[in-house]
Amino acid sequence: MKKLVLTGARGRLGSYLREPLSKLCDELVSTDILEAPTSLHDGERYVQADLADLPAMEALLEGADMVVHFGAIGDEAPFETLLGPNFIGAYNIWEAAYRNGVRRVVYASSIHAVGMHKKTDFIGIDAPHRPDTFYGLAKCFAEDLASMYWDKRGVEAVCMRILSAAQPTNPRAVGTWLSYDDLIHMVERAIDTPIVGFSVVYGVSNNDRAPVDNTKARHLGYHPKDNAEAYAKEIYAEYGPLDPQDAANMCHGGPFSTIPLGESGLAALNLNEDDVAKS
Repeated sequence: MKKLVLTGARGRLGSYLREPLSKLCDELVSTDILEAPTSLHDGERYVQADLADLPAMEALLEGADMVVHFGAIGDEAPFETLLGPNFIGAYNIWEAAYRNGVRRVVYASSIHAVGMHKKTDFIGIDAPHRPDTFYGLAKCFAEDLASMYWDKRGVEAVCMRILSAAQPTNPRAVGTWLSYDDLIHMVERAIDTPIVGFSVVYGVSNNDRAPVDNTKARHLGYHPKDNAEAYAKEIYAEYGPLDPQDAANMCHGGPFSTIPLGESGLAALNLNEDDVAKS
């Protein structure tokens, strides 16, 4: 590819993608609402911009082959707080992609789009939306937007419903862990698969206890390698028996399933220091 755009490049997950994506194109344009990082990779250019600014997004995507859209507030917050970056920002990315003839949007969706489903249901990519928060609702909106722009305007999309992209530190993560290497692999497959139309894939590693089914996403060639089972014995010993009546243990959204709407859910996830530092 000649030009690839990465939004949310200063975020916890976007920061892991900058170097590998820079190797897939002649020019990687990284963007975020924050100031530029201290250093850039070969072939990388940085543009500070606001997702809620449609003209800025349209200019940013000019001449791009694809856009990898990770920009957003990555936590539950009041609807009014999420409206600009997470809802309007998603519309602006797809509209700017359409206006510029961008072929594909690779989108960082989330398990929270289906967070109120029970983990024991072993849901597939065709599970109906069941958001657990305003944050999850924004992911539902963007997935439906992606579907509509494919059906009506021919803009391809891969919506990656990321589960737990941080080191396993709690019982939920034994099933939901997505390693950073597998994250990069998933994004690469979302980019280099020749035809995707509108596709959904769960962002989860090759965990023995993964609670979701990616069978219908096999056309993407995503084959994760890491397995959180290596952490299971230690984590289960630390936490002891879990309450099966607690929705935080039973639902895909974990703590996001039980927090009041508009209140942060990240604090309950017990991220380690390295993961928090990347936030």
